[in-house]
Amino acid sequence: MVTLNRIYTRAGDDGATRLATGAPVSKADPRVEAYGAVDETNACLGLARVHTKGDLDAVLARIQNELFDLGADLAQPAKPDEAEGSVLRILDGQVARLEGEIDTLNAELPPLASFVLPGGTPAAAALHLARTVCRRAEREAVRLVEAGEPVSAPAMRYLNRLSDLLFVAARYANDKGAAEVFWKSGATR
Repeated sequence: MVTLNRIYTRAGDDGATRLATGAPVSKADPRVEAYGAVDETNACLGLARVHTKGDLDAVLARIQNELFDLGADLAQPAKPDEAEGSVLRILDGQVARLEGEIDTLNAELPPLASFVLPGGTPAAAALHLARTVCRRAEREAVRLVEAGEPVSAPAMRYLNRLSDLLFVAARYANDKGAAEVFWKSGATR
């Protein structure tokens, strides 16, 4: 459990912060950018949840909690000799659960014949926003990997699946596809 008695500490006034390991880094460090984009995704989900209910809302509530786990995962670089369970990490089972939820939601949707424009219902619009921010978090995590920085493989898979789930959830929130807005190629020429 985390206890926050003071909201401001002044420790970051010089543009620095600390990773979960205690290592000091710039607030513009690529790892901070990655978990910061995960935090933004979570905020977008909070906005989406204002407009959702039932099973979809329950899925999003669980994902919001998992995004804190993902942030913790990204805030502590994985070590090759790390003992399993010694650090809070995203697990393959969480990725598999996202895949199952994608399949469940997608089974109730009509096939796509065009690209979907972000919009429709307020819930769908907010979920599309969350999807695009999640894709940015994924790009930031990929940059870390490409720079030789350790990122857990399940965390990478989770980000990729989550953006897929958010796309399908946005379609689902658009009256199971009935309220979708489609791209009309060249329509404004």
